[in-house]
Parts: sequence; C-alpha cells; structure tokens
Amino acid sequence: MAAKDRINKASEAARAAQRNRYLQRLLEDEDLRGSLVTAYGAARSAYGRMTNGKPATQALFEDKKLQRELKEAADALREASSSLREPPKRHRRKGGAGRSLLLLAVAGVAAIALSEGLRSKVLDLLFGSEEEFDYSSTTAPAEPAPAGATAS
Repeated sequence: MAAKDRINKASEAARAAQRNRYLQRLLEDEDLRGSLVTAYGAARSAYGRMTNGKPATQALFEDKKLQRELKEAADALREASSSLREPPKRHRRKGGAGRSLLLLAVAGVAAIALSEGLRSKVLDLLFGSEEEFDYSSTTAPAEPAPAGATAS
C-alpha cells in the first residue's frame, strides 16, 4: 500500500510540474538556464570568499573580487527574473530589410522585362531618347538600263 501511495504522489507531482509555467519555461529557455547557472556559480564563489576567515563586513568592504562576484550574481538573477516575467520571444526571420530590397529588385527587373513601354522609358532615361527622323535623298534615283541594250 505504501508503494502505491508513493507512486500516486510522484505522478501527482509530475502532473503539477507539467502545468507549472515557470518550470516549463525553465525547461524550454536555454538563456534562462544559463543566467541561473551563472548566478549560482558567482554566488557560490562569493560565499567561498566571504567564509575564508575574515569578518564578513571586512570582506564585503575591502575585497574587490568579492564585490564583483556579488554584482555578477545579482545581475544574472535580475536577468533570469526578467526573463521569467516576459513571454518567450519568438524568433524572427532574419534579413527583413535585405529580403525586402531583394524582392523589390526582382519585381523591378520583372516589370522591365515584361512591359515594353516601361522598358523603352528606362532605356530612354539611361541612353537618351532615340531620334526618329525621315530620310530623304538629295540625289536622283538611278535610271534603269534600256530593255534592248546589252552590255558589251
């Protein structure tokens, strides 16, 4: 009977852990875990420096390395705390502006290739407009040779 009670309690605890949003966040968010590990390491190191035989007040005021470790632990805990409060960030697709420019360039090339009017306007802007003119000859056309004459 005692074994069944322990199994039931363990399964209840597991279901409660699955419903806990903070535990789910801790399992899913690698940055949060990193912040907590950093905070733990810095706090443990600071505790070791404080318990090295000096009075705690003297260690706090004089030991610069201890102060730096305490600050690092506090910063890591602050970061973890704010990370837990914020909803998880969705990863944005990279290249937003670059992708838009590429799409614009492809659309422009396609428009120029498919529209003859637009293509002629672009060519006129780049190379100047074509001059259309009518050619009129100042010389008289050559007279045809007489039908009965042969070349000798």
